[in-house]
Amino acid sequence: MPKFAATILLIFISFSLQAQTWEVGLGGGGSGYMGDLNQYNPLKISGYAASVFVKRNFNRYVSARLSYTRGLIQGADSTSSNAQFRQRNLSFKTPLSEFNLIGEFNFMNYLAGISNNRYTPFVFLGISTVAYNPEATYDGHTYDLRPLRTEGEKEYPGSAIAIPYGVGIKYNFTGSWNLIADLGYRQPNTDYLDDVAGYYPNPSKLPNNLSRILSDRSGEKTGIYIGTPGTQRGDLRDHDTYLFLQVSISYTFLTSKCYFEQ
Repeated sequence: MPKFAATILLIFISFSLQAQTWEVGLGGGGSGYMGDLNQYNPLKISGYAASVFVKRNFNRYVSARLSYTRGLIQGADSTSSNAQFRQRNLSFKTPLSEFNLIGEFNFMNYLAGISNNRYTPFVFLGISTVAYNPEATYDGHTYDLRPLRTEGEKEYPGSAIAIPYGVGIKYNFTGSWNLIADLGYRQPNTDYLDDVAGYYPNPSKLPNNLSRILSDRSGEKTGIYIGTPGTQRGDLRDHDTYLFLQVSISYTFLTSKCYFEQ
């Protein structure tokens, strides 16, 4: 387990000593991202998401959730409506592996199996660590992009710290069972989820021929390459953004004490 994930787990355990009810669940849905290959659509889903979580409800309004999510984001200039992007012709696929610790706030008095309210909207905010590994397919083979240093940069880390935030709604559909839908964005401290960030490099400074091929793919169909060294390759933003849109089911374990709480 990564050191940061272990720290999150210890923090969660210490918070849980004051808590009253456990909740466990699993969910699934889609992943998306905004970055150099998707600059304008914040709701575009490009891959899957699946998660498991354990939650501690401190009361009927506040809870803390520790979860693990596996996802996939991807993009291809060839599918863009922008002619300039299609000419650039880059593509990527990035598996994501995220551990997070998130605080939730319910807008209504809600605890499955106890509260009169059967549903509540909620918001959440937290901290997470995400491992990512951009890949690209060329000539029928898939290659890891990070060691190829396609922009001539130093090899960037394979993980990042991110800030998850979002909104959702919970529904107590029977007994202690909850149905949850949520949309959450993540702001990681990296611009390389898609392996694209800055400028076209000098080909002579790239590690090998494969690096040169995958750095500038603009001429694969036309024979005309646009990757002049020093010209813009990415959108030059500080970071990419990714999202998870999921539907989850969970079960709340209640103690007799919970029934007498105000």
